[in-house]
Amino acid sequence: MELRVGQSASFGKTVSESDIYGMAGIIGDFNSLHVNQLEAARSPFGDRIAHALLPAGFISTVLGMYLPGSGTVYLHQSLDFKAPVKIGDTVTATAAVTEVIDPVKGIYRFRTFCENQRGELVADGQAVIKYLPPEADTNK
Repeated sequence: MELRVGQSASFGKTVSESDIYGMAGIIGDFNSLHVNQLEAARSPFGDRIAHALLPAGFISTVLGMYLPGSGTVYLHQSLDFKAPVKIGDTVTATAAVTEVIDPVKGIYRFRTFCENQRGELVADGQAVIKYLPPEADTNK
C-alpha cells in the first residue's frame, strides 16, 4: 500500500465499564477517578472517567488495523488530552497522513485525534510510524 498525504481512517467504540476495569487491570492504574463511583462523583468530572490511554489505544487500532494496517510500527506519538471520556461515550479515533517523511524507509507522519459522540475533541496529537508492508509473494 502506498500512503499519500490526505488519506485517513477511523475506528469508533462505545466505552463500557468493563473497558475501564480491563484497562485498570492490565496497566495497574486503579485511581479512584476510574474505578470508584463515590469518589469520582466528588471530583470535578462528577463521574468516573476512562484512563487517558484508552482513546490513545483506539488510535493504535486505526494505525495497526486500518491505515496503513498490519506491519505498522509506532516510532512516536504525542497527545494532548482535551476532555474526559466517560462510560457510555462513543469515541472515534482518526489518523490522517500529513507527511511522507521517507517513502523508501516507509516512514510517515499522521495527525491523530479522538472525538466523542458530541463531536468534542478528547485527544489531539501526531504519530510517526514505520510501515513494513507484508512481504511480496516470492512463489510467483
